[in-house]
Amino acid sequence: MAAVAQLRPAEMSTREWEIRCDLAALYRAFVRYGWTDLIYTHISARLPDEPDRYLINPFGLLFEEITASSLIVVDYDGAVVRGGWPVNRAGHAIHHAVLKARPDVDWVLHTHSRAGMAVACMKCGLLPISQHAMLYHGRIAYHPWDLQTSGQEECDRLVADLGPHNIAILENHGLLTCGAAPGDAFLTLYNIELACKVQVDVMASGREIVMPTDGALARTAAVIDDPEFAMADENWAAIRRVLDRADPSYKT
Repeated sequence: MAAVAQLRPAEMSTREWEIRCDLAALYRAFVRYGWTDLIYTHISARLPDEPDRYLINPFGLLFEEITASSLIVVDYDGAVVRGGWPVNRAGHAIHHAVLKARPDVDWVLHTHSRAGMAVACMKCGLLPISQHAMLYHGRIAYHPWDLQTSGQEECDRLVADLGPHNIAILENHGLLTCGAAPGDAFLTLYNIELACKVQVDVMASGREIVMPTDGALARTAAVIDDPEFAMADENWAAIRRVLDRADPSYKT
């Protein structure tokens, strides 16, 4: 497929357009990895030059339809500042709460994947039985179910439960990851999603589970702080190359 030009609107900064392209790419990556739920769930990105505003998907489009220019700008009060589509109210509740409470976070990803929801329904939570799960041992928050549109008190409870962590398992609901860059949030979600799939498969087998030693668990969990191991930016650049070869229309 021929390359699609990145036609940045004249009134938009280069930085905002770059963020829009990364965010649209995340939506298309969700499609590629099977993390979508029709028009539901959401991914957001902070607008660095506009305090209290963020980008999110227009409510009503499938993720495969989302492009850089179709993303809407929403303020922390839930008003659509720019864009011709409404915002998902539950999406606003989750994303504005995290972005407002965590100035270190610029990207927030939320899924209703089958494996993620399955583990979110397990009282044991995510078990450290795979390398992917062990990497985040002690770094996962848990948030009890309540309607995400039930008011500011629920938003406050969500961010209180999240605390300093970049991963939350929303019990009976799904997964949430966040990060300072799109690659950070994406790689975290990829690893957690895979860990959930492994756990579901292992538990379905009915076989006795091999648990790592405390020492092995501690050493593995420490590895995630090594940028040479994680290589989040490199992984995200590779995903963008795949998307560009398959369908670069997300950049329009």
